[in-house]
Amino acid sequence: MKSGFVTVIGRPNVGKSSLVNAFFGRKVLIVSDKPQTTRNRIRCIYTDDDCQIIFTDTPGIHKPIHRLGEFMVKAAIQAMKGCDLILFVVDASKGYGEAEAKMCDLVRASKTRTFLVINKIDLVNDHVKIIETTKNKCDIFTKTFTTSVVENRGIFELFEAIKSFMPEGPMYFPKDMITDRPISFQIAEIVREKILLLTREEVPHCVAVIVDQILEREKNLVYVSATIYVERYSQKGIIIGKDGSMIKQIGTLARIEIESIVGKRVYLDLHVKVKKNWRDKDFIILNEIGMKDEME
Repeated sequence: MKSGFVTVIGRPNVGKSSLVNAFFGRKVLIVSDKPQTTRNRIRCIYTDDDCQIIFTDTPGIHKPIHRLGEFMVKAAIQAMKGCDLILFVVDASKGYGEAEAKMCDLVRASKTRTFLVINKIDLVNDHVKIIETTKNKCDIFTKTFTTSVVENRGIFELFEAIKSFMPEGPMYFPKDMITDRPISFQIAEIVREKILLLTREEVPHCVAVIVDQILEREKNLVYVSATIYVERYSQKGIIIGKDGSMIKQIGTLARIEIESIVGKRVYLDLHVKVKKNWRDKDFIILNEIGMKDEME
């Protein structure tokens, strides 16, 4: 059997999570058009009859302005250690910039085999120049691929190449396991995704979601209590909405998706609290949203 670890890196919003979802042919990771949607290292486990590939999705490499951002970048860097293959994802519409130059230095230091993936080629007329520029400025790539998740271009070819590069090895996780994150983390991420989808630019980066309680109240009913943390009272007002309309919409969309995961009816009880400057000062919140490992 072949098995191995693949780390996906790139600047914020290059489509890393969408790419991993495309490999699975289903939604495993939350996605949005907002930068820095992914805050943590998240392992997604693909298993078939002769191969197990553990994909690690990472936060985007960026210049942090908060402690949360520092931990996010650290998480991405840590994920490159000990993996078998790195996917270096570049947005075709943005090209090679400072973030990619920093990634190039990090990848070169890791001495890990690396595929260059020029993603979102549906957004440009000619991606050849972007490939040439990237390879001229960063000469670390074993292979180069072009992809578009929207148009399903290049996904199969890239995935088959990844499989062929995996070494012989054991099955690290049970065959039916899709992610190594607990159900509480998955639920919190789903709720946060719906907030990203429905709210204005002022809110997304200031939101943390923590699942406080999961209880089976009846044979076919699961009670979930979660707290949405924001930094300002104005943001709390936006998330609650007029007469509670926004939080009801967030809850409805999230509940439908959570029910598909747990296989039961879900009562989702959402609360909104203000925690000023939590991204900078409150390590407790950082721990509870799943970033304790990145601090050690």
